[in-house]
Amino acid sequence: MDTGLLIALLNPTIALALGAAFLVLWCYQHHRPYLAVLAASYAFAAGGFLFQHFTLPVGLAPSKFLSNLCFCLAGSCLVGAIVARHGRPVPYIGIGVLAGSGMAAFSWFLFVQPDLTWRILVVNFALGGVSLLAAAELRVVRGNGPTEKMLFVLALLSGLNFFVRTLAVIIANGPFKSYDQLYTSSYWTTALLLHALLSLLIALCLFTAAALDVMKALKAETHTDPLSGILNRRGFEERSSLLLDQCARAGFPVALVLADLDHFKALNDQYGHEAGDRVIADFAAKLRSATGARGAAGRIGGEEFAVLLPLSDLGAARLFAEAIRTFYSASSIDGLPPGIRVTASFGVAARSGREGLMPLMRRADEALYKAKKNGRNSVRLSYERPETTFVAEPLAAV
Repeated sequence: MDTGLLIALLNPTIALALGAAFLVLWCYQHHRPYLAVLAASYAFAAGGFLFQHFTLPVGLAPSKFLSNLCFCLAGSCLVGAIVARHGRPVPYIGIGVLAGSGMAAFSWFLFVQPDLTWRILVVNFALGGVSLLAAAELRVVRGNGPTEKMLFVLALLSGLNFFVRTLAVIIANGPFKSYDQLYTSSYWTTALLLHALLSLLIALCLFTAAALDVMKALKAETHTDPLSGILNRRGFEERSSLLLDQCARAGFPVALVLADLDHFKALNDQYGHEAGDRVIADFAAKLRSATGARGAAGRIGGEEFAVLLPLSDLGAARLFAEAIRTFYSASSIDGLPPGIRVTASFGVAARSGREGLMPLMRRADEALYKAKKNGRNSVRLSYERPETTFVAEPLAAV
């Protein structure tokens, strides 16, 4: 087989394989539509290279137009998918202006005033602008992890490839008069090889990002209580241990609030498990809203909840618990008869020294027991302090 044909088929083969891989990923993860857009991007790229090498029956000029249209669509889809994956708003206007103006200029130099060199320049500059637009969007999130930083660097390199390499090779080789001259030039060889390399590197980063997304989702599922939507006991303990370590290093106060829904078993028996589930979900939603992103809220038992509050002393944690208790006891819950109110009891403990999570939970649980014992629907505090063992220093010899 001709070596030129092998090189020409290299990029569409790689692009089709990568597009198929992203399509398979999307089939198993329909909630991540950016994977389908990535599959479309690599499919367009494959079409672009095939139309570039093989002339359609409609003629040379329409084949070249379709080829470059596919390239612009591929670049636009790739940038849109990468930006969407990172939760950034996709710059549709910017992408449309760059890709549209590139194709308009390409059409002018193809059909109106034929000039192969200018066609190469306008398409490469349009794709370079789209690549730099992606780099600008990724600049904000490049500190989120190694894959984000790598994608940011690759977007910059891709932009430089379209601008710098194109100008350097065209200046060195002079204007191109025909496609035969183009396909035997260093421009075409470097374009094919660099595109294959960048495509593989970008795809590897995106595959890694997709794998990390799956791992993050699985971890969230193992750490989240499905009924309440807040952390389960395992997730709460891991998150709280991390917060306690951070506060210990910074010297910040920390407090723990335990809450238990009053007479929950009787409510469950009287109104059914569905009503009980709504009670738990409603209480958890109020805890999550009050806690915010700063602390950690979790469901650690059937109707028992815990909230760790960094930067809070005993007084601040007591105000937090009282606010939740008052607000919740005055609220109605869907599914329960009008006038039925559900209350909760609270135990509060403030961290002393470098006290660990388990001793802190034990003290808060003792305060919660007092609240339950003394009539419920109340907040009790733990004033106990962990015992500190002092080791006497030996007396210096006189």
